[in-house]
Parts: sequence; C-alpha cells; structure tokens
Amino acid sequence: MVLQHPADRGGDDRGRFERLAESASRFTSSPAFFAICVVLVSLTIAVHFAGLSLEWLLLAGDAMTTVTLLLLALLKNSELRGERALQRKLDAIAAALLEAQEGAPGTAHKNLRSVIRMEDET
Repeated sequence: MVLQHPADRGGDDRGRFERLAESASRFTSSPAFFAICVVLVSLTIAVHFAGLSLEWLLLAGDAMTTVTLLLLALLKNSELRGERALQRKLDAIAAALLEAQEGAPGTAHKNLRSVIRMEDET
C-alpha cells in the first residue's frame, strides 16, 4: 500500500487504482449512474413501505452504505488529484512570473508547459 499523494505516485505512469478511479469517476458523473442511484433509493423505500422482513431492510441499508463508502473513496481520490494538480500549476506560474520579471526565462517556463494539462496525467 502506498501512502503518497495521488499526484506523486508512480511518476508519469498511472497505476491500476488511478485508472480505475478515473473510469469510475467518469461513470459516477453520468446520467446512467444517477438513474441507478434513483432505482436503488426507490427500492430501499419500497422495501420499507412493503413491510418486508428485517433481513430485506438490512440488505437495502447495507447496499446504500456500500455505495456511499465507495463513492466517498472515489470523491476523495479525485479531490486530491485535482488539488495537487492545481497547486503544481500555481507553483509553476509563480516561478515563471518570477523568471519573467528577472528577464531570464529558463526552466520554469518549460515546467509551466508540462503542468498545464497535469490533471489528465494524475
């Protein structure tokens, strides 16, 4: 298990979890996933109103809890990747501005170009 920031893991290569998190993030932001969630919530409400046994109520609650925890993990991963990408961009902009003010553009301008689309890589 790696306990590094998602943007710092593995250099330019993204791992299996990062690719999975990116794919899951795209799916969970789609209308299809929203429809699945509406169906899941509707089924949970239907189980409560139908007066089914306690086992069915627990199963419905467990399903809702599982989906919630998975979405929380995906949300946090996406948040950390976006936060780190934004911070690296701001650092690169500040360094490039400082170099431009000093009149000698150098490595900061190259670094700024490399982090412009960094969130796609992390």
